[in-house]
Amino acid sequence: MKRLGLILLIFTFLQQISQAGEIVIEGIFQGKNIYVMNPFASSGVGFCVFEVTVNGKVSTDEINSSAFEIDLSVYQFNIGDKVTIVIKHKDNCVPKVLNPEVLKPKSTFNVTSIEVTKDGFLKWTTTNESGKLPFIVEQYRWNKWIKVDEVEGKGTAGTNSYSVKVFPHSGNNKFRVKQVDYTKKPRMSQDVLFKSLQPPVTITNKKFENEITFSAETMYEIYDYYGNRILKGIGSKVDISGLKKGDYFINYDNTMDQFKKK
Repeated sequence: MKRLGLILLIFTFLQQISQAGEIVIEGIFQGKNIYVMNPFASSGVGFCVFEVTVNGKVSTDEINSSAFEIDLSVYQFNIGDKVTIVIKHKDNCVPKVLNPEVLKPKSTFNVTSIEVTKDGFLKWTTTNESGKLPFIVEQYRWNKWIKVDEVEGKGTAGTNSYSVKVFPHSGNNKFRVKQVDYTKKPRMSQDVLFKSLQPPVTITNKKFENEITFSAETMYEIYDYYGNRILKGIGSKVDISGLKKGDYFINYDNTMDQFKKK
């Protein structure tokens, strides 16, 4: 009878494993460990989690408790290394990872140099990146910061260099780069100033029927009377034949203006 009971217990355990699920956490090592709440299995025998692997290696952490820590320090990761944790659990119970955000990339970069070159490239150099996050390139234009480009960060702690083509307007320009991580708080570089000697761009036709033409190529935005942006781009002309008759606002070069579509 005891032997039969043991066989049934082993069968039940194997059945639970065969029906098991898993939680996969992927991210970047930031120097912190993972904590897991571990409920009892639905059968009442043992705890929910039965195996944890880190980058394919079975963890030696003690997981037979209501809460346990996945110690990442034993794997000798460097800050910024990729980490994949697989938490295997029995059926009809789900463990809870308490701090998955510690594996999400965090913005830690320092800008050591930033400039706009004469041929119109914004170049910057960073150190101390700890995870791949995009750099958002912004220009102060028309009384606001606007996004003009995006570059994927390299995410390594050493020296990293970046370069993007920008389109300065006439006169004084201001650029910056920023990252936004899981905290939603932007981390920004210092502003870089650049003075363009190109002449101011003007609108060369005033009919505003089918097309707006500029004296030179420029970045532009067109808004309707209610403040909805309906057109944007870079060019020396804008097709407005599809716009309804009425009043519109237009931003171009470093100018904010308005016009009436006829």
